Amino acid sequence: MHDKTIAQLSAGLAAGKFSSAELVRALLERIERFNGTLNAFITVTADQALAQAQAADQRRAAGQGGPLTGIPIAHKDIFCTLGVKTSCGSRMLDNFIAPYNATVVEKFDAAGVVMLGKTNLDEFAMGSSTETSYYGPVRNPWDLDAVPGGSSGGSAAAVAACLAPGATGTDTGGSIRQPAALCGITGLKPTYGRVSRWGMIAYASSLDQGGAMARSAEDVALLLQIMAGFDPRDSTSAEQPVPDYGASLNDDIRDLTIGLPKEYFGEGLDADVARAIEDAIAEYRKLGATVKDISLPNAPLAIPAYYVIAPAECSSNLARFDGVRYGYRCAEPQDLLDLYTRSRGEGFGSEVKRRIMIGAYALSAGYYDAYYLKAQQIRRLISEDFRKAFTEVDVIMGPSSPTVAFNLGEKVDDPVTMYLSDIYTIAVNLAGLPGMSVPVGFAKGRPVGLQIIGDYFAEARLLNVAHRYQQASDWHTRVPAGF
Repeated sequence: MHDKTIAQLSAGLAAGKFSSAELVRALLERIERFNGTLNAFITVTADQALAQAQAADQRRAAGQGGPLTGIPIAHKDIFCTLGVKTSCGSRMLDNFIAPYNATVVEKFDAAGVVMLGKTNLDEFAMGSSTETSYYGPVRNPWDLDAVPGGSSGGSAAAVAACLAPGATGTDTGGSIRQPAALCGITGLKPTYGRVSRWGMIAYASSLDQGGAMARSAEDVALLLQIMAGFDPRDSTSAEQPVPDYGASLNDDIRDLTIGLPKEYFGEGLDADVARAIEDAIAEYRKLGATVKDISLPNAPLAIPAYYVIAPAECSSNLARFDGVRYGYRCAEPQDLLDLYTRSRGEGFGSEVKRRIMIGAYALSAGYYDAYYLKAQQIRRLISEDFRKAFTEVDVIMGPSSPTVAFNLGEKVDDPVTMYLSDIYTIAVNLAGLPGMSVPVGFAKGRPVGLQIIGDYFAEARLLNVAHRYQQASDWHTRVPAGF
């Protein structure tokens, strides 16, 4: 059962071929077997999962189940979960038991979805490799010497290794799409505001967005159907109708116009990755799509703009972790200042400290206009580039990552090089657009992901475009050897 997609598992449950309890037991056994190697889960909620599975079986027996009732998934450990540790991969929150559920978790609970546990991540979602976690790095199931990407690396590794058929993730600058690409799975970052951020612990509030990770676009559509929607508790939630994402999956794409930004295919892109992307584009041509060269002239400015805006917001958001109300507190503080400085100094890791310091500097008197304001102006220019592009094309395509997964420890001491891992994904967050990554092959024995970018609230179109490719290919069905 572990190698089936969410859609296949849903059909099996509906037909009575197996129960949710049987499915959950099988996956819990796999987690127990493989998590010591992968380190994909921080917390495994075995007792809760079995209780939820039994309740789901009862709902189905009473004829009250929905498509995902009894389906097990994992949640990135940045979503608050009632009565379960929510750590954000940090020592700062190692002892934090969330007193409520995030809206995303609430919605899955209401649909009868089973939570297997909480997945590992870069500390407070700050990283591109899941190596900054207080709980240690996650390993890529395709090559245990490689990173899974980040920050949602635990979710990506769990899905790729068939420990969970689906998982939630968050994406601030590529943290769903990049690990999805590096682990050979499908991941979607929705339009900013499409999925509620209430109960999703903030890194950079104007950039963070929750999304879904699974084996296929069809599975992601099923997950997004539950996650999406307006939430009055989230002031940034978009009051937009939610379409039936499954209804348009099989729509014809012969009228599709694909834009290829020249900025995404230049220096820095690995030649083997480029070939896999070009092969995927060729497949779209066979499916009847039209390809057009376009330009996003301000795309090269995305990295510097992001690494001013995101740290500025993180320095503000993380100010609440002071050792007073909850979270890590240093031992025997001498006074209030000592409590603050040692609690934060001991509770945060080096990458989080680095970004807090950058952000505090960018927001400081005398530098706000020179850095933060200028970065916001560049952000507007990047959004305008996309707006113009979408008057000519329906979707934009390119690589999700400039390289395949790199080795553990390879970039950990070079943060600037690490930041460049997100060079193709960050602009999408700055503009607030939806984007997804789908597996399109391998280079050097490791997975390659194609990024598909759409206009605002065009998730249904992205899922349709991805699904039609997956009907003509089998990359998304591949499973790492040994798993």
